[in-house]
Amino acid sequence: MSANYRVLRDAASGEVVLPRTKWCASYWCHLRGLQFRSGLPDDEGLLFVTRSESIPATTIHMFNVFFSIAVVWLDADGVVVDKKLAKPFRPFYAPAKPAQYYLEANPGLLEQISVGDRLLFDETAAS
Repeated sequence: MSANYRVLRDAASGEVVLPRTKWCASYWCHLRGLQFRSGLPDDEGLLFVTRSESIPATTIHMFNVFFSIAVVWLDADGVVVDKKLAKPFRPFYAPAKPAQYYLEANPGLLEQISVGDRLLFDETAAS
């Protein structure tokens, strides 16, 4: 499932928040993340999936990431529990509350999403 793309939508409005979100559940996808990339298309993101809600398992680092990103953490129900602007080469960013998913995308995403929003990511998008 690690190569699938999803459409990320706001549950309340049905509005598309991000049209191409890579479902990142494998060890290798988690390990690579956005490291060593030069950028990310505005309409794309990575949705990292962990086994259960946790702060340590959803803490990220920005080593070898050369651009700022939006990080949005969601609980098991897809509710946004935290969001932050992550800057290059910082040692770590952790959510304020336990999360099961975290989304990495371009910084503009932070303007579209609020803590408490519920997001849906179960629709398959074109790969």
